[in-house]
Amino acid sequence: MAKIEKTNAMRVLDGIKAEYEHFTYDNLTLTSDELAQKTGVDTDALYKTLVCIGKSGQNYVFMVRTKGELDLKKAAKVSGEKWIEMIPQKTLLPLTGYVHGGCSPIGMKKLFPTFIDEIAETKEKIVFSGGKVGHQIKTTLESLKKAANVKSADIVRSE
Repeated sequence: MAKIEKTNAMRVLDGIKAEYEHFTYDNLTLTSDELAQKTGVDTDALYKTLVCIGKSGQNYVFMVRTKGELDLKKAAKVSGEKWIEMIPQKTLLPLTGYVHGGCSPIGMKKLFPTFIDEIAETKEKIVFSGGKVGHQIKTTLESLKKAANVKSADIVRSE
């Protein structure tokens, strides 16, 4: 069996002795429904990591269900900003150490205020980027909160 190269996110979870599962997949062909099936969670437990900047210049991280959409007004409210916008894609790597499609809320260059869609509180396990394209981590919300100081909030656009 080949040894798995640890990502920054995995090293942080190991450092706090968190239990987690690591999955690799072909992100070019796997849909969110197929990824949910592969990881054994429903699609409401699959999260994408979005990095934003507020009017103050402070950066924030928001974790939203893959089938959901970040509500920028709600994001601004929970972060105490007048407005929030997505950072330009070209600034993601220098700011976080992660590339687009492989951005994990854990193990960034700096610890930014991080918020997750409040529905995560109802999930036994959640799945999010493992820090490289095609890598996912499945763990509890409690482990994520310990690793990245994540707060639950109402941040998703209503359907």
